[in-house]
Amino acid sequence: MPIDTSRKIPVTVLTGFLGSGKTTLLNQLLESDLLADTAVIVNEFGAISIDAELVVGVDEEVLQINNGCICCTVRTDLVSTITNLLSGKRPIRRILIETTGLADPAPIIQSFIVDEVLSAATTLDAVVTVVDAVHIDRWLADQSSEENVAAEQIAFADVAVISKLDLIDEDGFARCEATVRAINPLVRSVRAINGNVDVASIVDVKAFDLKNCLAIEPLLLSDLEHEHDLSVVSVEVREELPLDGPLFFRWLNTFVQQNGETLLRCKGILSLAGEARRWVFHGVHMTLEGRPGRPWAANEPRTSAIVFIGKGLDPARIRSEVSGLTRSGTSLVA
Repeated sequence: MPIDTSRKIPVTVLTGFLGSGKTTLLNQLLESDLLADTAVIVNEFGAISIDAELVVGVDEEVLQINNGCICCTVRTDLVSTITNLLSGKRPIRRILIETTGLADPAPIIQSFIVDEVLSAATTLDAVVTVVDAVHIDRWLADQSSEENVAAEQIAFADVAVISKLDLIDEDGFARCEATVRAINPLVRSVRAINGNVDVASIVDVKAFDLKNCLAIEPLLLSDLEHEHDLSVVSVEVREELPLDGPLFFRWLNTFVQQNGETLLRCKGILSLAGEARRWVFHGVHMTLEGRPGRPWAANEPRTSAIVFIGKGLDPARIRSEVSGLTRSGTSLVA
């Protein structure tokens, strides 16, 4: 089916560093009638998709692009995914893309401007960056690689959604907003508490401005190369046997406390022994949060899927220790 180019489809790119609250915001947006007939694309750094399973409020399938960032290694996948989407029979009013927390927005923006199919059929509405008010100073201070991704995400943002305001006071918000504006004076600032925002400030805002992007990156329309900090790795764990809840959470808390400085992100969907519902958890550095998820369907494989993203992680050790925390396993924590 040919692509209809008579009406350009608006695209919102939702970015933000690891654990900033992108999926929470995405879920809140999708509850709004303004987002009817929205195609959702979720990109994850590792091979296991956690965020796509946590997206609620959409009847259609959430499209997934895994095992790399769409700003580099799987960038061609983004173009082909959207091309196939626009060629299908499904009516689409807009496209919303949630990037990985390690994605540089510049090559993604370039794809929509330079690629002939995308430029003819779509238009960038806004690059929306979620800024974690609790951790942003720590991330901006990281000089371990030539490029600070958190700073790049803010610099290219048309809208900055400042999240986790329930965890800081008004002075903390003012400091965070000042930090954001020092990097990007033209950005629109939006507050988010538990992911709740004014949806009209996020979509259909027509905020993208190519001239501003070119002022930040004059080579935006040329061939851009983006390389990630090679010391950051993603460790994916799948466990078919049900986990022993008390043993696993004791291990997880110990692991996070021991590796919190270098553990950038962790998240998982857990199958716990004796539980009819899955358990969902996520964490940033030493902070952990968890809650019961939806019940397992009768014919659904009850598999635990966990992702750890950080520096200096030992994949073999992590997988071995988790496998020892099944109901038939033994405790690894005294």
